[in-house]
Amino acid sequence: MIFQTRLKGAKATLNVNGQHFQSIWFDESDDSVCIIDQTRLPHRFEIVTLNTLSDACHAIEAMQVRGAPLIGVTAVYGVYLALLEDPNQLAVALDRLAATRPTAVNLRWALDRMNAALRNTLAEKRVEVALQQARAMEAEDSAICADIGTQGVKLLQEIWDAKLDKSKPLNVLTHCNAGALAAVDWGTALSVIYKTAEVGVPLHVWVDETRPRNQGASLTCWELGQQEIAHTLIVDNAGGHLMQQGLVDCCVVGSDRTTITGDVCNKIGTYLKALAAFDNDVPFFVALPVSSIDFTLIDGIKEIPIEERDAEEVSHLNGIDEKGQFSKIRLCPEGVAVSNFGFDVTPARLITKIITEKGVFDAQQSQLQRLRN
Repeated sequence: MIFQTRLKGAKATLNVNGQHFQSIWFDESDDSVCIIDQTRLPHRFEIVTLNTLSDACHAIEAMQVRGAPLIGVTAVYGVYLALLEDPNQLAVALDRLAATRPTAVNLRWALDRMNAALRNTLAEKRVEVALQQARAMEAEDSAICADIGTQGVKLLQEIWDAKLDKSKPLNVLTHCNAGALAAVDWGTALSVIYKTAEVGVPLHVWVDETRPRNQGASLTCWELGQQEIAHTLIVDNAGGHLMQQGLVDCCVVGSDRTTITGDVCNKIGTYLKALAAFDNDVPFFVALPVSSIDFTLIDGIKEIPIEERDAEEVSHLNGIDEKGQFSKIRLCPEGVAVSNFGFDVTPARLITKIITEKGVFDAQQSQLQRLRN
């Protein structure tokens, strides 16, 4: 199968067999939306075409797309596809898409923005306006993520400049996947890494496997490999040990929702990395678009809804066998009780800096309040 990319003259972060890809794009030839199926990576690179509202909902729920920025853009394209079927089902589309993933605030932010553009639009104009909005938000997300990386470079550059032993690279630890696959392009945490590599800082990335679903092992390692950035996969419980041994210069992670006070909700396990970093005086940076800040929330631990996902994500592993076939294996006794929280909250006191497209800020309400407007 030959994969076609819509990018014309632009160089996206993902380079696959000499072609550059975004994580999502609009196919003008048949009014459809194309995504990279992230459930097949790193073993298969496959494009899925979304033609209906149900297709978009399934892509989000099944995590064919994931990451707060990408979920938001996929959702607004889902609204467009719904209106293409029936221009009068705006409310239905908004409700169905809002229910797909409860934690990432970008989903609600993107749908609210789409609703504001469409609610007073005549039915016969809604499809046109919805597509304009979706394509605009796609382009904006790519530009915002690139800017996040640019803003973060100065932090990593300062750490590199202060590093006494220049015979070793700058060692960065990251958790989950906050790269181009979590956004339209560039990503958040990995955008900082990509942009830092571009200015010539020698880098090595410690990649947490990030159970369950192993997005670090399957997605972050794949992305870094495409960029030829040195990296090493580690088990989730190794981060604290590496920090104790002086093998981590800083941590950079993303966020699915951040409160106005600076509490950060991200993939389960982020909180433990932040605790280890705090105990070992390792800078802990969080990279996120302003759209990931929920300005209505004060206490992330009490107020952010934590998604609980299917037990099989913990009890089973997916991969390819020695014959190259996809297979699923069970790790635990059959019928065992399983708890599978998808996210945790890192208190603001453990965060060194928050990196946004608008600049670098302390994890404090007095600073983040400035981003509200």
